[in-house]
Amino acid sequence: MHVGFVVNPVAGMGGRVGLKGTDGKVAEAVARGAEPRAPDRARRALDRLAAIASAARVTTAADPMGERLVRDAGFEPVRVIDPFDGAAPDATETTAEHTARVVEGFVGGAGSDSTDARDSAGDPASADAPEPVDLVLFVGGDGTATDVATALERTGSAVPMLGVPAGVKVYSSVFAVSPEDAAEVAASFSRTERREVMDIDEDAYREGEVHPELRAVARVPVADDLQSSKQTASGTVESLAEGVADDIRASDEAGVTYVLGPGSTVGAIKEELGFEPSPIGVDVWRDGEVLVRDGTEAEILDALGEENVIVVSPIGGQGFVFGRGNPQLSPAVIRRCDLRIVASRTKLDDVRALRVDTDDPDLDAELAGWVRVRVGKFETRMMKIA
Repeated sequence: MHVGFVVNPVAGMGGRVGLKGTDGKVAEAVARGAEPRAPDRARRALDRLAAIASAARVTTAADPMGERLVRDAGFEPVRVIDPFDGAAPDATETTAEHTARVVEGFVGGAGSDSTDARDSAGDPASADAPEPVDLVLFVGGDGTATDVATALERTGSAVPMLGVPAGVKVYSSVFAVSPEDAAEVAASFSRTERREVMDIDEDAYREGEVHPELRAVARVPVADDLQSSKQTASGTVESLAEGVADDIRASDEAGVTYVLGPGSTVGAIKEELGFEPSPIGVDVWRDGEVLVRDGTEAEILDALGEENVIVVSPIGGQGFVFGRGNPQLSPAVIRRCDLRIVASRTKLDDVRALRVDTDDPDLDAELAGWVRVRVGKFETRMMKIA
């Protein structure tokens, strides 16, 4: 097992000093006396990993983003990725771009060409096809998760990611429950599934408004210790996807057009149909083929036929069906389609009601009321759109 380990050293600093987050607020957090949280969380994860998988190989980032912590845990890094061009900053000066450069270095992506690296002897690592890691294990919150997922997507890498929770807000389902659990999952996982990376507008959050938005969909190790697990007592997202895909195939000859929304749940349906989903985009399917990938509103409208169905899954936490993360599904698109909502039981357990915010109050009122949500291969649940 070869792990790429990176720490956002300022993640979570704003929480205990009342800032409800650290994005853009590091200086204020420091002024209020905030203490770093992420290094201790990272140390716990690494200590547990060393205890259960001492033979693991670890590539990490230059300090203050991981190297000292990795060495203190007893690991000799395979490589050390330096995103600072040899001039390591103070911890409070690290940025999302530094995280992205480290992740790209882990997987041998574009960023690794401009990112310095040292091997275990401290010499410059060979620039020829660096060995990619098997897992990116990061320490941070939703903002860090977004940075990692975006970098992986940009490189086209299939390497999975797993979060050690250290942020103030952890809405994404890519985190383990605790640092120790993250180490357990990293050491033992055998398969992955697509999961949603969420984040919120921290300024709105500080005003009491919580609007989680889908930022990416990433491959994550499957284990019961993951937060917001899609596994359920009587079924999985995989069985849900199989059932919906069977229904879609059965209607192919009838010429029904399916507008397949973003997110991991609908993404599993797309994979079951046999194509690679655009993770946070909208794809259009008809008669056994993909008509539009990652479509704009105009492209979706152009592809619609006589009979059309939108398949969407609510955003976790707040339950938005429309209006968060899927602006391509405009009122004009929605009005020409029947609506099918799909979700894991776990996701529905986290919300009291579904919500819509289409920018068209009349349409919002028309959509309101009780709807049937597909939760399994055959099972459904009634939920109210408030």
